[in-house]
Amino acid sequence: MSTTTLTPTPTDSVPVKAAPGGEGRIGLRANLRHISALVRRNLLQIKKDPESMFDVLLMPIVFTLLFVYVFGGSVGGSLGGDRQDYLNYLVPGLMAMMGMNIASAVGTGVNDDFRKGVMDRFRTMPIARSSVLIAKIVVELGRMLVAIVILLAMGFALGMELGTSVGGLLEAIVLAGVFGAAIMWIFILLGLSMKTAQSVQGVGFLVLMPLQFGSSIFAPTQTMPGWLQTFTDYNPLSNLADAVRGLMMGGPVAHSVWITLAWAVGITVVVAPLAVSKFRKRT
Repeated sequence: MSTTTLTPTPTDSVPVKAAPGGEGRIGLRANLRHISALVRRNLLQIKKDPESMFDVLLMPIVFTLLFVYVFGGSVGGSLGGDRQDYLNYLVPGLMAMMGMNIASAVGTGVNDDFRKGVMDRFRTMPIARSSVLIAKIVVELGRMLVAIVILLAMGFALGMELGTSVGGLLEAIVLAGVFGAAIMWIFILLGLSMKTAQSVQGVGFLVLMPLQFGSSIFAPTQTMPGWLQTFTDYNPLSNLADAVRGLMMGGPVAHSVWITLAWAVGITVVVAPLAVSKFRKRT
């Protein structure tokens, strides 16, 4: 996965000195202004390094073609249909997966920024510590949106049919973004806790693989062993995939949507303060 990094320049308008009275005196308006400036920095870095967008541009295409044409016939048959039915099943599931894969890049990027001294520079500035991390999440959400748009374009090009409405599709995108933002806090904390970017990638891989393949993203869970079905029932990615699928293709969604939102809120409330605290204390 590619990452985005921030490189401070001498042209920064923010003076490099400790904020008088500490971070607590920074108001909401100033905090939003800091986040906006840091988001712009990240976007400029992407502009300078367009290769950092390769994963966003290619991942949706590769995954869609791979699973539809390699597994679509057999899995589609288990759904009582064909490859076309599997396409309608798969694309909403892949929307749920995009946030997880892109979130892993956030942790790697944060770790790499500390290694290069970028974060040490930011911590000397009179800005809220949380604004540095929130800005990263905002930019990665933008990258996630680009990936979802490409995924949907690929799905519709292959013949995917929307079973509900454009409103349902937009709600599915928002839900995937909300959950993706929550997961990014986990990987930010991981990036702040591990010593190297390689270790972040390794641990992230070990976390992502069981969650993604032990879910309803790629295949129905009814044919899985009983113990694995129990795991998928409590897997938040299964609830997210089912919710997105229901919003796009029709079917009951209320339970899956509320469970997904509960997971997102719970993860953010617990992990975000830990990540900000770790960011302050890391040396």
